[in-house]
Amino acid sequence: MQQRIRYTKRICQDAKKIEDFLATMRVGTLAMITDDGPYAVPVNFVWVDQSLYFHGLATGRKSDALQKNPSVCFTVFKENGTVVDPMPCAADTAYMSVVLFGSALLVEAVKEKTMALQKIVDKYMPGYYEQTLTEKLVDQYHSAHDQKSVQVYKICPETFTAKENYAASEDLFMRTEEIKQ
Repeated sequence: MQQRIRYTKRICQDAKKIEDFLATMRVGTLAMITDDGPYAVPVNFVWVDQSLYFHGLATGRKSDALQKNPSVCFTVFKENGTVVDPMPCAADTAYMSVVLFGSALLVEAVKEKTMALQKIVDKYMPGYYEQTLTEKLVDQYHSAHDQKSVQVYKICPETFTAKENYAASEDLFMRTEEIKQ
């Protein structure tokens, strides 16, 4: 369910475009609540069957925050350039963004955890490994950083917003150095 956006001109309701955007973007920002206040951190992620998965260590600020309060906001953003205009106040930014709201829940089932980690491997290093991850490996692996099992979290969005400001390339500002390349 999309949340209400006041600036209706920028709403993106194209489900395919939103799906493709979430499937192809490489980094998103995970925002959480900690005892010290808000905390946001960039993470790699995969979008699978209307859910977002990310992974990380079992120890640290992120895992502590999610254990205490799983409510999160996850933002994926791509800036495409600056839109030129004869009036400086009317210059703008071309972009696409999706903001998901929900809870980041720890994935306990080894089968689902293995699937998510394999999707991450496939997205970030396609074709690099000859073998796929096995449930046994995922179940038994412990990180060299904290000697604990890798954590996989799943966000099933409760609500989201999707916005875009499309601009043709000829309407975008190009610095002189960029033109020479």
